[in-house]
Amino acid sequence: MAIFQTSLPDNQALRPVDTADRVFSWPQHASLWFSLGVGLLVMQIGAYLVPAVGTRDAAIAIVLGSLVGSGLLAWTAKLGCDTGLTSAGLMHATYGSWFAKLPVLLNIAQLIGWTTFELVIMREGTAAIGKQSFGWSLEGTGGIFITTLLWGGVLTLLLAGSMTKLVRKIISRIGLPLVIASLLWLTWQFGSQIQAKGLDAFWARPGNGGMGLFSAMDLVMAMPVSWLPLVADFARHGRSGRSAMSGTWFGYALANMWCYALGVMVVSVAAPDASLVSALLLAQGGLLALSLILVDEIDNAYGDVYSGSVSAHSIKPSWTIRQWGIVLAILCTGLAMVLPMHSLEPFLLLLSSVFVPLYGVILGRLGLGGQTTTNSTRKIDPVAALLWLGGIASYHAIANFAPQWGAALPTLALTFALAWLTRSKK
Repeated sequence: MAIFQTSLPDNQALRPVDTADRVFSWPQHASLWFSLGVGLLVMQIGAYLVPAVGTRDAAIAIVLGSLVGSGLLAWTAKLGCDTGLTSAGLMHATYGSWFAKLPVLLNIAQLIGWTTFELVIMREGTAAIGKQSFGWSLEGTGGIFITTLLWGGVLTLLLAGSMTKLVRKIISRIGLPLVIASLLWLTWQFGSQIQAKGLDAFWARPGNGGMGLFSAMDLVMAMPVSWLPLVADFARHGRSGRSAMSGTWFGYALANMWCYALGVMVVSVAAPDASLVSALLLAQGGLLALSLILVDEIDNAYGDVYSGSVSAHSIKPSWTIRQWGIVLAILCTGLAMVLPMHSLEPFLLLLSSVFVPLYGVILGRLGLGGQTTTNSTRKIDPVAALLWLGGIASYHAIANFAPQWGAALPTLALTFALAWLTRSKK
């Protein structure tokens, strides 16, 4: 029996989604993006803030960075819902059918990398739980193979099903309440420890000057901005652009603030040499809470692979989105077993930086009601392409020569303004 279709189906990634597939309302958007916003990686990054900027500035950076970053994510969600286009479709409409393949391929590469990294995080969390609670040693070759295959197998099974049913029936109804309960419990546990040690001392803790307030905001914005190349793939299934925008904004901003703040709380009371996972496990009820958060981590990997499969389908439509998803999940599982992912994390962050100016241009051209079909039949829009490439150079110039101002927000503002000024007036 053939695994893949031999006939060439229409390219579902480059045409608006069918009306029958627009099934997401506000609760589904909010549930999905709250769930995607929760993760151990977010908490770990949040733990970096307090030593660098202090508690008060960390709180300001968390609130402002989450609101701005999630607002950009929500704006892109509305654009995807209003047009019915995927992320690849928006790239084609902005940059032209030929040139758009470059950012689409880069997006696939980064999504493969981040999925592999998520599998490594889940594997290491499983090993920590097994060692702390049951005395199992899962850090050898055999343990790495088993735990990676376990999570990779779960991911592959999820991708064999329907994305819309997963969001509506599992994430919204089952996963979300359990994750919220886990976060509430951990917040209570570490909040009680902070109160016992003195709330005033916690709030007045100074930073060591490792980064400025704007750099801290840049770090907070990094998580919602990293989802910009994915959000339209899900939001286009929404019933209205307004609910897609408000649900995405509310869900992700709340999760981002909560997880960053929890990371700050954990590092403020944990032993100096303790890892985040170890500190969570030592909290009362931490095993159950961490286990639920670890299970929730699978939806981050799912979101990456699903979006990667949509982008891959846009290039090779003879393979369906579901078939691409299964192939990419198997590939990422294999890569997680052999690649030194922690040493590759800086490269992944570097690769992600190209999508900040990419979406500055897309929002400038399409985000205020611009044409979404003008460039889809053109091979290249040279102005849009140059703005993106110039935006990448600007991003890294700011990061190197003026890091205290952050790089994401100035680059987004610059590329958006230039794209809007050079948009077609037709």
